[in-house]
Amino acid sequence: MDKDNVRFDAKQLKLFATELLQKTGMETAVADVVAETLVEGDLLGHDTHGLALLAPYIREIEKGGMSLRGEPEMLSDRGASLLWNGCRLPGPWLVRRGIEALAPRARQYGTATLVIRRSHHIACLAAYLLRATDAGFLMLLASSDPEVRTVAPHGGTRAVFTPNPIAAGIPTSHSPFLVDISSSIKTNGMSTRMHRAGLKYDEDCLLDAEGNPSRDPAVLAADPPGTILPLGGLTSGHKGYGLALLVEALTGGLAGHGRADPDEGWGATVYMSLIDPNAFAGADAFARQTDWIAEACRSNPPRPGVEAVRMPGDRGIELMARQVTEGVKLHPSIPPMLQECAQRLGVPFPSPLP
Repeated sequence: MDKDNVRFDAKQLKLFATELLQKTGMETAVADVVAETLVEGDLLGHDTHGLALLAPYIREIEKGGMSLRGEPEMLSDRGASLLWNGCRLPGPWLVRRGIEALAPRARQYGTATLVIRRSHHIACLAAYLLRATDAGFLMLLASSDPEVRTVAPHGGTRAVFTPNPIAAGIPTSHSPFLVDISSSIKTNGMSTRMHRAGLKYDEDCLLDAEGNPSRDPAVLAADPPGTILPLGGLTSGHKGYGLALLVEALTGGLAGHGRADPDEGWGATVYMSLIDPNAFAGADAFARQTDWIAEACRSNPPRPGVEAVRMPGDRGIELMARQVTEGVKLHPSIPPMLQECAQRLGVPFPSPLP
């Protein structure tokens, strides 16, 4: 069988991931949420932030970097604004708990915001957005990792930031917009995958330690290391730089915990807001505007070489529906990592679909 075309049943992948996490001592309810989030990352096509993270998560658990017991600690509650200490609990579980905590408050106040300090990694941001948009909310979600530094400020050569992703789920009358972008040109996950495969990018999206443009992700592993360029690259990187600063303010700034503090290991500081359009002009008025934008973009004449203009999320939602039916196509680098964990922890790895 061609390893590049192997597909797996989504439900079986989720059951496998849940059982693997349970073997590490994670409670069933928490393991189920983490597994579901990782599989949904792959279903949406974000295959560097789906099951590719399962083996690293397990390594974190085994070395004590991810907590398996307890609840987030409430540090501040002012009704429409919350601050939690995530106690290094699994990030996907904390974000899902956060959505549940914010929803009734957003209905009451119109908008509600949660910031989480000391969360563990939260995986694919897009994987959470549909839960908000399906309930009629506009959702904003951002994350930074105080420990990791791979992105230099525009004009600089020494890393200060992570790729600092920010996401937005925007409801419409039909398919929502699912925006999931980073403030850097490339992500750490993709750069690591490219480096391991000995591949180079098609454009200069990195700098070596001396500040020379590079396409080779190996510069990130050099000594001294290079950096990833901010979104906009060499000429317009001030845009990604500004976005990175916004994410830092929303996460580390509002959390009061970030890069100014001692390193604690791989993790996340998280910002999330739910906004109820009914508290403003109303859900129907909101949808009238977003529907118009969707039509204006999707009907836009495409430039040469482009089949059609899509809205953010169109491809992911279509891919998810197809992969639920036809099976999940995992990146070839992922099954070997999962099989190693499966063998070591005594959990059967799912068989590919015929």
